[in-house]
Amino acid sequence: MKSRRRLALALLLSVALTSAIATPVDYGLAKLGAATGVAIKQLPVRVVSNDPGLGPDGFTLACVGDQWLVTGGNERGAMYGLLDLAEQVRQGTALARIEPKTERARFEFRTIKFNLPFAAYRTSPTIEQHQDTCRDIKYWEAFLDMMASNRFNTLTLWSNHPFHYFVVPKSFPEAQNFSDAEMAEWRKLWTQLFALAKERGIETYLVNWNTFVSPEFSRAHNLGDYNITGAHIGVGTREKIVVDYTRECVQQTIDEYPDLTGFGITLGERMGDQTPAERRQFLDDTFFAGIAAAKRPVKFIYRAPLSANTGSGGSTSEENDRLTRAQIEGLRNNPNIILPVYTEFKYNWSHGHSTPNLFIVHGGKLSDAYWNPAPTSHRVVWTVRNEDFFVLRWGAPDFIREFIANNGAPHVGGVLVGSECYIPAKDYITNTGRHKTWTWAFERQWLWYALWGRLLHNPATPDQTFERLLGARFGPEHGPDLLKAWTLASRAQLRFAAFHRGTWDGSLYTEGFTGWLDNSHDSSFQFFNIENIITHPVLDTKYVNIADFVKAGGQIPADKVSPLQLAAELERDMTEARRLAAAVRERGNVSAPLAGEMADIDAWTAHGLYFAAKLRGGVALATYRQNGDKSEQAAAVAHLERALEHWRDLTVAGTKYNVPRMPHNPNELFSWARFIPSVERDIAIARGTATVDTPPRSMRVAEPIKPATP
Repeated sequence: MKSRRRLALALLLSVALTSAIATPVDYGLAKLGAATGVAIKQLPVRVVSNDPGLGPDGFTLACVGDQWLVTGGNERGAMYGLLDLAEQVRQGTALARIEPKTERARFEFRTIKFNLPFAAYRTSPTIEQHQDTCRDIKYWEAFLDMMASNRFNTLTLWSNHPFHYFVVPKSFPEAQNFSDAEMAEWRKLWTQLFALAKERGIETYLVNWNTFVSPEFSRAHNLGDYNITGAHIGVGTREKIVVDYTRECVQQTIDEYPDLTGFGITLGERMGDQTPAERRQFLDDTFFAGIAAAKRPVKFIYRAPLSANTGSGGSTSEENDRLTRAQIEGLRNNPNIILPVYTEFKYNWSHGHSTPNLFIVHGGKLSDAYWNPAPTSHRVVWTVRNEDFFVLRWGAPDFIREFIANNGAPHVGGVLVGSECYIPAKDYITNTGRHKTWTWAFERQWLWYALWGRLLHNPATPDQTFERLLGARFGPEHGPDLLKAWTLASRAQLRFAAFHRGTWDGSLYTEGFTGWLDNSHDSSFQFFNIENIITHPVLDTKYVNIADFVKAGGQIPADKVSPLQLAAELERDMTEARRLAAAVRERGNVSAPLAGEMADIDAWTAHGLYFAAKLRGGVALATYRQNGDKSEQAAAVAHLERALEHWRDLTVAGTKYNVPRMPHNPNELFSWARFIPSVERDIAIARGTATVDTPPRSMRVAEPIKPATP
């Protein structure tokens, strides 16, 4: 094994290997052999895996004589080159006819955020139902295969407190009550998962929420019910035993899991009533001390402080930013922390799928303290959260490319994508039938993963690549129209999240046109009624909300987009997406799986047209309220009646291939049909036959925050 690894790192790698997987290069060769049907030792391929000119994770494919020369900037890059060849062969291109190419990685850190259902950040049936799936190593093997094929190179596993699933702390055996056999099963799971990830060139991190401990440890030392219930907002313990326990867990986990790459922390939840300085001291005494005492070095993700004061809700300040940067830069003195430290920020808080321009992070505006002057010990990472669509598929390559162009300054090391409230494990959404040809939830969103992973690796990846992926699934004649339709239909979601400013996770659930009443474990939905659409502040300040637009007499600066202009853009794009979908159907050869995916295009176009009609209705209603013109009231009613038709279309399309009601993170079921009475009530409000409810205080949003300067 050692000689094989040394050979892989040498200038030239022979392909005369066994079928055993040992390194990323071995993995790539195995996939190419499977695609071609040729034994690995007979593949006409030579591999170079250490060409510094390509940079980490870059690769070149070149035909030299009767062989393919696959050159990688490192082993992972060489693997990507082999996987590229294998994919093209599977799509029908003979190995001899593949075109030479070169790709260099745009970002070094291309990461998936995966919230574990064990000691989960939120508790509800929709989270807990994934526990069996996430203990199935076959699931993880499939998920890691998907990551490798899409050029993701890092998997982060998130939990309030993961350690009692990994180790039995030597000084604190009371921290868990698993039997020896149960603990052996947990160790086997994590050991296999980390090994599979390493074989695929994927680094692994554990990310937790600080002062949480295991329920058993909390009961033994009377440390607070929040460790049992998982309620993550509020004051946490300051007991020294928690510091000692956490430090030992960190050290022991590093020592017992050699394939684990690193850790990440969150300076926020259950640290209420602590100053930022006290929170930083907690890190020094726990994570950083435990890492320093371990037997090997690790990497580290430092989630920038989520509160610049003693509250738990989130706030920012330049002073706190600079003090935090000082702590991060001081980590260069810790011999067991591998630089750079990845300093993570939530891009546009919990709603990264919104606008390609940065306006807020968790807590408000972000200063330039983390990159001015240019950092040497850390790199910025943007977390692009998805709390906006769990049911409907999504695909907008133009948005991702623009996001990268706008937010890829030299101090940026990468991007982390994923959700807090949705686990892509058990598929609890799709109805059974011929349309369902997959097993796990992440396979439903295959295009989302393909777009983010491949464009983060190489934003110059052409649309033709994704058209071929669509064509390989549904017929090559459909690929171009499908990608265009997805791009246009997905703008319904993006424009709503850019217009309707969301903050914390549940403040905005775009596909449901709802938000949660509050940030508690027993929250419930509130529909965004016409009053909310008129008054709610925007996220992207190029837009003007309805109330301000009407107050200004419909006159706005040339660089702004009015609600009516936004409505026109939505109508244009949704109409074209529908035309493209119709063209696919008219062409014929629409398989059951394709029909299932196209129902989501239908749903998004109905969503976008509903939003457009509601915008027009909101402008007319606000105008009527301002000047008393009855014709404006009549127009508002007409627009909102049209909106109801579109909402009914959304309800039909969204449930045609999916269960009609599904568990959501609040402890209740979600369905579009549930909110038909709310849509109808908007019409009554416009007619003046229903009163407007005042939204609960927790649903209100403060004045718009000025955009941050990247």
